[in-house]
Amino acid sequence: MGYSVGQVAGFAGVTVRTLHHYDEIGLLAPGERSHAGHRRYDDADLDRLQQILFYRELGFPLEEVAALLDDPEADPRAHLRRQHDLLTARIEKLQKMAAAVEHAMEARTMGINLTPEEKFEVFGDKDPEEQAEEAERRWGGTETYAESQRRTARYTKDDWKRMQAEVASWGERYDALMAAGERPDGARAMDMAEEHRQHITKWFYTCTYEIHRGLGDMYVADERFKAFYDSMRPGLAEHLRDAITANAARQTGEA
Repeated sequence: MGYSVGQVAGFAGVTVRTLHHYDEIGLLAPGERSHAGHRRYDDADLDRLQQILFYRELGFPLEEVAALLDDPEADPRAHLRRQHDLLTARIEKLQKMAAAVEHAMEARTMGINLTPEEKFEVFGDKDPEEQAEEAERRWGGTETYAESQRRTARYTKDDWKRMQAEVASWGERYDALMAAGERPDGARAMDMAEEHRQHITKWFYTCTYEIHRGLGDMYVADERFKAFYDSMRPGLAEHLRDAITANAARQTGEA
């Protein structure tokens, strides 16, 4: 006896009114009628409805859908190939649109993209907001600060944990270097200073040797930064500043 209009509407996810409309315009006339005159759809009707809905999803007007489906020269396999090509193209377009939306979301994200709980989990007893405010006060109008904001806005919790792990590893090795009596202008100390500069460039902004020298001075002059580095080993802030100065001179060919 085939399927009722209500059953087909349920199968296809369309309304009964839509199926009535398709029948009225001759786009999908049911193959059978019951004794009471009710519409009954067979398997061929369901196949045609599937084709209609494919083309409608792709934005084809009903008149063009009818012309495509009623073409006596059309091969059903050709319809499927064409629909596959059109759907593939649409998927690619939607993926590009999704990427553009993600980029816009990133552009609107300011600061570290972590919850308060995650911030304290990553940074321990240091307050990242205080450091961020200090950075903005010192360099807020510069391209270097803008670059840092753009990059850190994209970092996840795992990114920050990896960065902090690198800092911890560097601190342990610098502690060992000082314990071994390495001078700030020694090769090992200068190599550690260069690693420090490259870490900043990797995670935050392009750190030139001139900028790095300025940071070295700040690590000693600013009590908060000095306390951070000296917490790794007493005297590390001054040792690092001198190593940064020596490394910059080595790398730039200064006397």
